Amino acid sequence: MKERVQKLLAQAGLCSRREAERWIADGRVTVNGRRISLGDQADAQRDKILVDGKPAGSSEEKRYLMLYKPRGYVTTMKDERGRKTVADLVRGCGARVVPVGRLDYNSEGLLLLTNDGELVHALTHPRHEVAKHYEVRVRGRLNRIPQLGEPMTIDGYAIRPAEVFILQQDEQSAKLRLTIHEGRNRQIRKMCEQCGLEVRRLKRVAIGTLPLDPGLRAGAWRELTGDEVAYLQEIAANLQD
Repeated sequence: MKERVQKLLAQAGLCSRREAERWIADGRVTVNGRRISLGDQADAQRDKILVDGKPAGSSEEKRYLMLYKPRGYVTTMKDERGRKTVADLVRGCGARVVPVGRLDYNSEGLLLLTNDGELVHALTHPRHEVAKHYEVRVRGRLNRIPQLGEPMTIDGYAIRPAEVFILQQDEQSAKLRLTIHEGRNRQIRKMCEQCGLEVRRLKRVAIGTLPLDPGLRAGAWRELTGDEVAYLQEIAANLQD
């Protein structure tokens, strides 16, 4: 049965569909020796699909990891600038996993990784709004903190208002709990900048109702439990309905 190649790559656990589309556009994917274009189809059982000259098929068991990403790591499996990546932290997991979404270089906290490409696609697609919860330490114009919960435009995109709770506050700084839905590039930092607030520390503490394991130290990871995997798969199924 033929299907779009980007879907087959995602199903093989190599990447998300969006990443597969970039690979195809960059000319990295061939089918039966022919470089393909976006929208081309193939039969995973009959056709020879290669990425960078290597077979794209995957017989790996699906793996689901929770990582406490530290600051000072980029959320990618390879960095052209030679910076430390989250791949360095999960190298011993025994599978070729990819991040579910991103945390920027100076942010820390909960990051999921998996070789389940369909789950990655469902949880990261721009039209799917999965609640993500952060603890954010800020300083600056603290009287403008309530504006973080008002309608706002980031990079020309009207984001949904964030949910904002003040956990601690003194004269110079505050610790906030922020819940956002879109997760656009550096969204919280850009929101704070618009409100005259400087982010001193940003930590993702939960995705939906899945919290960062308090027993994980920065840089450590563990396998998700069966219940946690089932919860994420339920979210993904509901998003795709």
